[in-house]
Amino acid sequence: MGDCHTGRQWQPHRGHARPSTATGIRAIRHPDWQGQRVTSVYCLELAGEADDEAFAALEAERAASASALSRVAPGLATARGVRLGRVPTLAYTHRVSELVGRTDASIASAVAVLQAASIERTGSVAVRARNVRSTAEVSTASAERELGGVLVERDFTVDLDDPDHELRVCFADDVCLVGWLVAERNAAFGSRAPTDRPFFQPGSMAPMDARAYVNLAAGPALPDATVLDPMCGTGGLLIEAGLAGARAIGSDAQWKMARGAAENLDHYLPDADWDVVRGDATELPVADDAADAVVFDAPYGRQSKIAGHELADLVGGALAEAARVAPACVLVADRSWVDVARDAGWEVEARFERRVHRSLVRHVHVLRRA
Repeated sequence: MGDCHTGRQWQPHRGHARPSTATGIRAIRHPDWQGQRVTSVYCLELAGEADDEAFAALEAERAASASALSRVAPGLATARGVRLGRVPTLAYTHRVSELVGRTDASIASAVAVLQAASIERTGSVAVRARNVRSTAEVSTASAERELGGVLVERDFTVDLDDPDHELRVCFADDVCLVGWLVAERNAAFGSRAPTDRPFFQPGSMAPMDARAYVNLAAGPALPDATVLDPMCGTGGLLIEAGLAGARAIGSDAQWKMARGAAENLDHYLPDADWDVVRGDATELPVADDAADAVVFDAPYGRQSKIAGHELADLVGGALAEAARVAPACVLVADRSWVDVARDAGWEVEARFERRVHRSLVRHVHVLRRA
């Protein structure tokens, strides 16, 4: 069983050589969204590139309960029943707007949609237009001016700095979606760059990706989830789990990494519950079903031995332990471990290949206990 800070099986504990901070989430005023699913139709502005869209859509489905999600154009999707209170914690959705209408990608058509809409809002407004990935032949400045004119005719005042309402007008390919902004992502990932952490090691995962993997693993249970990373390294996944509201538990075979992760968690999550232990990922000091989700980044490369294990034995053993302690898992690796995951008791719900740079493709396995 490896060494552990508590000297016993993990139990919930507040702070210590452990910890978590609030995010400073920004949420848009909306009468009935706090923590609930609202059954309007929504426009989702997805982050990332074209190859990230299926990944982004699954994150929104799992972490924000976006139902009937459909990608309708590059970088755009529609959905029902979004849990708007979770949108600020997403990684690969920029914004969510309550849909006014969908039309073709012309300013005249967008103006017609707005003119035909029933609008119960009053006060100040800003119109923000986007040409998503420059895929539409349209002037966003002209769109903002003309749709803003429609709203002024309905007695709105224009306030570009602090409006009561923001109208989003998104053009992509031959589609235009018009909607009222109701929630947006807390885009503070850059403030947590791995190189800025108190403890840093090369090869650390970008915070935006770490958040997405946590959301894929634990999304339905967040924010009241316990998330375990059995190969926590510098703690990047645990930081994002804590900032998303989860209780974070980490383990690493090296004392150096366990201590470094604790230092990072203490920095970013000073007021939350977390634990870090030194332990073997194939024999965790954790009780059965102690977590809601496991998420980990397996070792890369062709090392012959890692913490005394062959790589295949390490990953297989870690997956078997993960299936013992949680019903959901996301495994990130430099190769496919599908067969090993199935042998360890997992069903593969989805798998993505995500290029990081020329020499590294991350294989993301989204797993559910069989």
